Amino acid sequence: MTRLGLVASGFKRHRLRLLLTGLSILVAFVLFSYLVAIRKAFEMGVDVAGRDRLVVRHKVSIIQMLPADYEADMERIPGVSDATPLSWFGAIYQDPKNFFGQFPVKPEEYLRMYPEFLLPADQKEAWLRTRTGAVAGRATATKYGWKIGDRIPLQAKIWMPKTGGKAREYGLGGV
Repeated sequence: MTRLGLVASGFKRHRLRLLLTGLSILVAFVLFSYLVAIRKAFEMGVDVAGRDRLVVRHKVSIIQMLPADYEADMERIPGVSDATPLSWFGAIYQDPKNFFGQFPVKPEEYLRMYPEFLLPADQKEAWLRTRTGAVAGRATATKYGWKIGDRIPLQAKIWMPKTGGKAREYGLGGV
């Protein structure tokens, strides 16, 4: 009898052990794959956010804002050069399927904090002087057919206006 034949006969004799061993190997590979994906996801955040930025959020959720005076407190921490608020707006465009992230910010501070967001000077100035102005990424603007200067009606789902759930229009400042 060859070695391969001896192994095959052992498999036939202990089928339950063969099944459990195979399942344990499968579970090990699946867990390893998940752990590699999770590790990669954590590493990607550093690449995207930059090594010199730290995001601080409320312990309850991303829509819960920190107190306004925390910004000044954070700026007094040694090594911190700037702080700016960012909040989840949570609105839809025309249809509930047209959902994308919207974040109200202080434009000057936000552009200082994220220098990788480049806007032409005229579009930047238009955004800074327009209270209801907005900046959309090229992919989002192309998807919905938006052009610079368009008025985009967004229907709030989290931050509801006091007048009711009417849509509010925002001017598109840059693509």
